[in-house]
Amino acid sequence: MESLQIPHQPPMAMRQVPVDASQPASRVQPHHHRNRANHQQTASPIRQFKPSILTRLHAGYFRISLSLASQALLLKMLTQPAAAQVLLSALYALRCCFHFQLVRAEFFHHVGVNYLFAPWISWLVLLLSSPTAISEIKAPYLALWWAFAIPVVLLDVKIYGQWFTTEKRFLSMVANPTSLISVIGNLVGSRAASRVGWKESAVCLFSLGMAHYLVLFVTLYQRLSGGDRLPAMLRPVFFLFFAAPSMASLAWNSISGTFDTGSKMLFFLSLFLFASLACRPALFKKSMRKFNVAWWAYSFPLTFLALASAEYAQEVKGTMASVLMLVLSALSFLVFLGLMLLTVLNTHRILREDDPILRFDKDRSRN
Repeated sequence: MESLQIPHQPPMAMRQVPVDASQPASRVQPHHHRNRANHQQTASPIRQFKPSILTRLHAGYFRISLSLASQALLLKMLTQPAAAQVLLSALYALRCCFHFQLVRAEFFHHVGVNYLFAPWISWLVLLLSSPTAISEIKAPYLALWWAFAIPVVLLDVKIYGQWFTTEKRFLSMVANPTSLISVIGNLVGSRAASRVGWKESAVCLFSLGMAHYLVLFVTLYQRLSGGDRLPAMLRPVFFLFFAAPSMASLAWNSISGTFDTGSKMLFFLSLFLFASLACRPALFKKSMRKFNVAWWAYSFPLTFLALASAEYAQEVKGTMASVLMLVLSALSFLVFLGLMLLTVLNTHRILREDDPILRFDKDRSRN
């Protein structure tokens, strides 16, 4: 009995799909290529909008006003930093009104969310830069402090809560150097509160910031996730490593009333971290090839360090302390002046569509 001969057919994966000769070859694409093309067309919500200043202006641009405000705190100049802060705040408010979905996506980005602290930090630093006579009128000063500090606390509750309750946003998974901006927000608020004698509020914000700074410092020191999770052009934010302890030393100085041992320890830690980064210029080599707004992250950490060195020199009254204060203050001012000139000469590079923080839609789709 002869066995039935079944014609051999190749598996489905190996079968060739007949090609319609009437169609051009460019329209015949593999299935996975078509899926990739469709994904590229639908994955990025940014491309649905006509590029404008509002679609490109994310919260990271408050680095500029934060640097201006910190220089105002160092040099007691207030008019121009306040004007820049008002302009940026007005533009970002319009972004919130007309492109709220972009702001919402920015909130869910592991880097972009940290810069939502920057506007409020800038306002608090400007509040610290105000003349002493204004701070003595407690009612307006406290009203402004509440207006700027409450958003910081609300962001704290949201972000810090996610770090230990949300599996996809555990600190070990999302930690990067920009996470230190949240700590700086608490410490600036603490210093501003202590200026008018609100020591309980100052201690509250200081303890909240320092507790999370210790956790962040250990996490980043052991794993240094920022080197893997951050694009090369955002590496200037590594300067935030010493910005946080610098502001912590200033905040504790305001709370205790003197630049005591605790403030000195924090200042020495920030000085060590600055020296460690300064000895590694290769880390910033790629980010320095083309000017971008991320370069402004070099300025305000140096200013905070210079402010801490000024308080230290005033307390110690030694020659070396005075020399250190002059060197750091001069370096801070030169970096700030250089960034101002580079920004003027490269205005076409300020609002760019290829900014890494504008790619938050990809991370949002993965979450």
